[in-house]
Amino acid sequence: MSFTLTRGSVPLLISLPHVGFEIPSELCPHYVDKARTSADTDWHLERLYRPIAERLGASLLVPRYSRYVIDLNRPDNDAPMYPGASNTELCPTRDFEGQPLYHPGREPDAAERQRRLQLYWRPYHQALAGELERLKAAHGVALLWDGHSIESELPWLFEGRLPDLNLGSASGAACAAPILAKVAAVLAAQTRYSQVVDGRFKGGHITRHYGKPEHGVHALQMEMVQAIYMLEDKREPAPRPYLVERAAELSPLLESLLKAYLGAAS
Repeated sequence: MSFTLTRGSVPLLISLPHVGFEIPSELCPHYVDKARTSADTDWHLERLYRPIAERLGASLLVPRYSRYVIDLNRPDNDAPMYPGASNTELCPTRDFEGQPLYHPGREPDAAERQRRLQLYWRPYHQALAGELERLKAAHGVALLWDGHSIESELPWLFEGRLPDLNLGSASGAACAAPILAKVAAVLAAQTRYSQVVDGRFKGGHITRHYGKPEHGVHALQMEMVQAIYMLEDKREPAPRPYLVERAAELSPLLESLLKAYLGAAS
């Protein structure tokens, strides 16, 4: 199985599309050494979110394979998420520093991209869509929280340092305004972490595609800088260490944001 879905009892699904880190053995020879470490994984997010999901009764969707195999948060037609900026593709050929992932001439061709689409991308999205449909049928509303993390500074992708917490709603298109406002208010009320709503990361394909507030399905993306819960040091090999004390400080805020999300939709 290329993913794990844990079904919950409340109308919330937490999707973690970039926590997978495995690369199938038959593909490993195509990748350069650094790529085989899956360095741009959203490391440790399942460890952070799973206890929260269990306490809240939320569903949790977790993939097995690396975003270097196929990016589950990109559209199947490979349209760029942020036109005019550096973007990684559906089947990425460069890492977050703009360096090649593959040995020369070993990049996936059109047939291989289609194979990966059918084998990894479609099953994840079928599970995601099916769970949202189940939640909507059971509760009259479905809430999607797409969890991500990233290094705080990546010049190839964006200028300067990202805020610690980046909440995205596709500029309001993916989530009803009153629900977004209540979640954003919890985010703004805390002072420990810098934050922004619909800044550089407004939400990727999952947020934009599944968020349909007019049909009772709301979607938000949370992009966190990794420095607030793990060691962010390029000198350290991947995966870099999870910092238990930092994570323990962050976890109550994440839980409060998700509780506000649930409360606003009830």
